[in-house]
Amino acid sequence: MKSFKEFEEAMTAAQRQKAKATFRKNKSKIALGRKKAAKKLASKEKLQGRAVKQARNILIKKILKDKSKGDLSFAARKELENKLAKKKGAIKKIAKKILPQV
Repeated sequence: MKSFKEFEEAMTAAQRQKAKATFRKNKSKIALGRKKAAKKLASKEKLQGRAVKQARNILIKKILKDKSKGDLSFAARKELENKLAKKKGAIKKIAKKILPQV
């Protein structure tokens, strides 16, 4: 099965069901891996990824103001992602700024 980052477009209902079954089947392995990873010190790439994610969330909060991303329709979420795609430079700058705190 493809990892989450390999998807270019939204999943169909059948693909979502298949992913759900796969995750349910492997949930104990995933949990064990997560537990092991929690004990290890995070790598520089992992920390950078976390900083980027936090930076994206900061911009999402700024764009949506008091609404939550979960309350948006699929079309509105797609529009939000398009706005964020245009702000890659800002995301990078914010991520660099917050990296020491991550």
